[in-house]
Amino acid sequence: MDDAILSNAPENDLARVAQAASDAMTDTMIERLTITGTNALEIVDRLNDETTRDAIHNALDRLTELHRVGALDTLFDAVTVMHAARSAATDGMLERLFVFLEHMVNTVGTEDLAILADETKGAIDEAAAETAGLSPKGGLLATVSLLGQPDTQLSLRFLLSVASKLRERSGT
Repeated sequence: MDDAILSNAPENDLARVAQAASDAMTDTMIERLTITGTNALEIVDRLNDETTRDAIHNALDRLTELHRVGALDTLFDAVTVMHAARSAATDGMLERLFVFLEHMVNTVGTEDLAILADETKGAIDEAAAETAGLSPKGGLLATVSLLGQPDTQLSLRFLLSVASKLRERSGT
């Protein structure tokens, strides 16, 4: 056979490619390929464990479901926001946040505030029960008559005083 025909044979091309790959391989490259192959076989071996296999199948099913309903983007957006918040939080910010939370717990967690909340709830419940059976009287004269009652005037003065004190405390 002619040497030109043999040099064009596919076997010779493959042999030349294999020889070129062998010549190009360095010890470092062979070591990295060996480590990569070992790691790949280790992962494949772990897939033989039934629990690991079931977990991966479940994760893939859930990932597919999240994608199908459009929640996958929402999930990644939420993770991005949480990461940005974590990255933006400085030690000073966290310290101020915990001081604020401690102040709120100390303020809200007092016995006086609990008593006030309980009394307020009781007053609202009693007022709702008392006025539930009343039928409204329409007209301007009925309103003027209601305003002329001493209890109404005291209640309005109390509410106006509370509003005034709140405005003073808030600085507005």
